[in-house]
Amino acid sequence: MGNISWYYIFTIIVIGCGSIPKGYDEGGFAGATGLPSFKKDYGLLPELWGDDAAGMANRKANISSFGVLGAALGSLIALGFTDRLGRLRSWQLCVVIWMMGNLMQTFSSGILGLMLFARIWGGLGAGGLTVVAPLYLTEIAPAKTRGMVVSIYMVVLLSFLMIGFFINYGANANLEPSRLQYRLVIAIPLVPVGLALIGSFFLSDTPRWLASRDRTEEAVAVLARLRKASAPDDPAVAQEFEEIHEQIRSKEQVLSNTSMLTIFKEIAVTPTYRKRFLLGAAMQTIAQWSGGNGITYYIPDIFKYAGVQSNNMSLISSGVYGIVKLVCTMVFTWGLVDVFGRRRCFTAGLFLQCITHIYMAIYMGLFMESGNKAASDAAVASVMIYAIGWSIGLCTVQYLYGTEIYPTRIRSACYAVNMALHWFFQFAVVRVTPNMFVTLDIWGAYVFWATICAVGLALLWLWAPETKGIPMERMEELFDGPWYMGWRATVDLSVPHQRSEKRGSLEKEVVQTESRERRDDV
Repeated sequence: MGNISWYYIFTIIVIGCGSIPKGYDEGGFAGATGLPSFKKDYGLLPELWGDDAAGMANRKANISSFGVLGAALGSLIALGFTDRLGRLRSWQLCVVIWMMGNLMQTFSSGILGLMLFARIWGGLGAGGLTVVAPLYLTEIAPAKTRGMVVSIYMVVLLSFLMIGFFINYGANANLEPSRLQYRLVIAIPLVPVGLALIGSFFLSDTPRWLASRDRTEEAVAVLARLRKASAPDDPAVAQEFEEIHEQIRSKEQVLSNTSMLTIFKEIAVTPTYRKRFLLGAAMQTIAQWSGGNGITYYIPDIFKYAGVQSNNMSLISSGVYGIVKLVCTMVFTWGLVDVFGRRRCFTAGLFLQCITHIYMAIYMGLFMESGNKAASDAAVASVMIYAIGWSIGLCTVQYLYGTEIYPTRIRSACYAVNMALHWFFQFAVVRVTPNMFVTLDIWGAYVFWATICAVGLALLWLWAPETKGIPMERMEELFDGPWYMGWRATVDLSVPHQRSEKRGSLEKEVVQTESRERRDDV
């Protein structure tokens, strides 16, 4: 196979840049809404609202959350055209849509309606990229390094989340509070994403998608280039392509002429399907409502509540928060998750989230106005510990379970629902967090998040089995027993797969039944 293909590395970098819109939105744009120039232009100054704190919270929440709402819609729309247009063209289309939205946000110039529309429009592209980019990376990576390759998407995302906070610090410290200040911050990601868009025209679509369109010769040639093979007929390339082709044939046989309604009916009536579907949905729900994205979008404000006085120091602390998330996510994805397993990671993560929420609730209720430096320092440290818990827990584990536990027949349907829940719940959390700080008091919001973490810790500890090292074709064995015994579920890998024939016959029976129904209709 020769040395590593530079074309392969270039492809990973270019497609991985599809995570920049989401990452920078959580860091760069979230920080920009706190800049004096942005607050002045969009009426977010407290003195303009008098006693109507809820009204100002609503406006700030709308500006932040409408981008997430657009992303929720974009992720659903992308699922409909990735197979038709191809992974590469879909990626390019989403990038163009996001860039148009970003330009509109940059030059909205205080026009609230235009800003809200631009947030939704840009969100459509950003949400679509969260579907297309990981899918593209999954389909070009060798099986043995797929996890590491796909995790680069998350590393790029968190890198730009962190960079966004430091860019805000630089703009706040060195630029006059004019429109140029926040325009520069919002527009900066156009540069790397624009370069990635240009670079994408030197790429080809994935071998898997090309093969699914019967473009066999082109698929083999692309695969050989990705693997830096001496020729398309290289034995290793031929073997990998045969595996790809066999998977495509198997999927087409299992899903032949099957409607999405039929798939959802099977999920509802087949116990092992239903348990896996509900587990994925529960993980997304708990992950989003445990406070992760609510805190990230408003982290500069959180640090001010924790006692960080100046705006500059708050932005620096936010940047450090981003660094902690990035480093811990890298350690998790490239080490911990395959050493200690998924269960230990999300259990430890949720526990850290819960105890830090409890401390923050106590601090916000008793010490926030006291000027107690020790309590304030502990609150700042607590936010950083929270970042560790979120990064090694449900920030990433939810995606691993979502790609591991579902069989081919229901994977697309479950993935669509998981992404929809992810984005719509994230929209809800980002939208209501400022209002929670007003109506529940800040300490009440932390009590709510701590409760979710505690319930999620107990529920997922009972329900979620350990999937580390379990082949995907044997995942169903982990879900044979009652859902609340998932913590004890194991698979004896020394024993041959006893259920494969049964599952295969079930899928074959489903296909034959559908064929008979079609003949009867005729």
